[in-house]
Amino acid sequence: MPSILIIDDEPGIRKTLGDILEDEQYTVWRAEDAFAGFDIIEREPIRLVFLDVLLPHMGGIEALEKLRSRWAELEVVMISGHATIDMAVRAVKLGAFDFLEKPLSLNRVLTVCRNALTVSKLRRENHALKKNISSDHEIIGNSQGIQHIREVIHQVAPTDARVLITGENGSGKELVARAIHTNSARADKPFVELNCAAIPDTLIESELFGHEKGAFTDALKMRKGRFEAADNGTLFFDEIGDMSLNAQAKVLRAIQEQRIERLGSEKSLDINVRILAATNKDLEKACAEGRFRHDLFFRLNVIPLYIPPLRERSEDITLLLFHFLKEFDVEQVQFDDEALQLLYSYSWPGNIRELRNCAERIAIMHQGGVIGKEEIADFLQSRRLGKAQVSLHNELFELPYAQAKDMFEKQYLEFQVAQHQGDIRRTAETIGMHLTSLQGKLKKHGGKGRWGQGLLG
Repeated sequence: MPSILIIDDEPGIRKTLGDILEDEQYTVWRAEDAFAGFDIIEREPIRLVFLDVLLPHMGGIEALEKLRSRWAELEVVMISGHATIDMAVRAVKLGAFDFLEKPLSLNRVLTVCRNALTVSKLRRENHALKKNISSDHEIIGNSQGIQHIREVIHQVAPTDARVLITGENGSGKELVARAIHTNSARADKPFVELNCAAIPDTLIESELFGHEKGAFTDALKMRKGRFEAADNGTLFFDEIGDMSLNAQAKVLRAIQEQRIERLGSEKSLDINVRILAATNKDLEKACAEGRFRHDLFFRLNVIPLYIPPLRERSEDITLLLFHFLKEFDVEQVQFDDEALQLLYSYSWPGNIRELRNCAERIAIMHQGGVIGKEEIADFLQSRRLGKAQVSLHNELFELPYAQAKDMFEKQYLEFQVAQHQGDIRRTAETIGMHLTSLQGKLKKHGGKGRWGQGLLG
């Protein structure tokens, strides 16, 4: 049972209140002043404190302030025989759970005790959950690039500044966005993601702003959009560079006005949303070519944050690899020097995502003993893919343009699907292609990959 501390200078109150709580099977500690109480809290797992207002050496209100600042997870119930309304209001404002007047009522004491301990339990569970979420979004690495990213996250997370995250596919842009949200004042509010490459232009407005029932043929019921779902939280636009100019204009207006309208509605809704965006494209070049709005780019690019590819921070590879192996419940793995050198020298075109896939293959396939270069080469599929690339290169330059284009497209899509273990939806998101378009092209090319994998299955 939870431990409860009574701080009161009256021995009779300490005994009577303590006996009541002990009859309910609680573990009870007693202290005659605040300093003695602090000593007990330092040693014992106290969950609830009954604190008298009038105490020697340090008054109860001052003691309450100390308790809330040093042990924020504790619940404190104030007790007094000389209470005033002003005193009770002040105590509650300082964080007291409740205020009880003497003489104490048995039923009131037990009810307040149960409620306070329930709240204390919920606080601890919430704290543990947030801690786990934070660890899930931990940025792994000691390279200079990663240290810079951590510093930027530390600086910008507490603000509402918009951040534009750039980097190659698989480099960890979504992870950085979630880390910014998790370390912000909006951490307990929604984090809503929209993959701009995966939503057809005909549906993007409904996805962003929602719709009313009957707004269009398939609108069978009212639906909230991503802006509304992210209200008071964070909205993350992944692959923002793939958003159409029409959708860009609507997003710009929503960001400027902090107000949206569902499709089919004339009522405006105020929103409070922090915007984060990510892309693997050069948006400045896209602006120059007329494919991206300059005004939206400037709105998004308040804080630019570049995520370096894995090949530019090879010193982080082993840290990440062992992190992923631990994630797959494999911790006792050793690599010889040649194996590590191959890991460092490999170009990692799929970045962190590819490294994680490699760790998963090791976790599944490794039979024990020290892992050598040949085993790593098999895990990376580098020899097989390398031969395929050389063969493709030689063939392409001997073909007419139209045939070479088709052959390249076929091999490119086969490679990407193989990299994603046959997951067509994930492949489409990664390469910035609509799912239906990818399915159509795979069907056109026969639906089978060079590595024997069914591409449509």
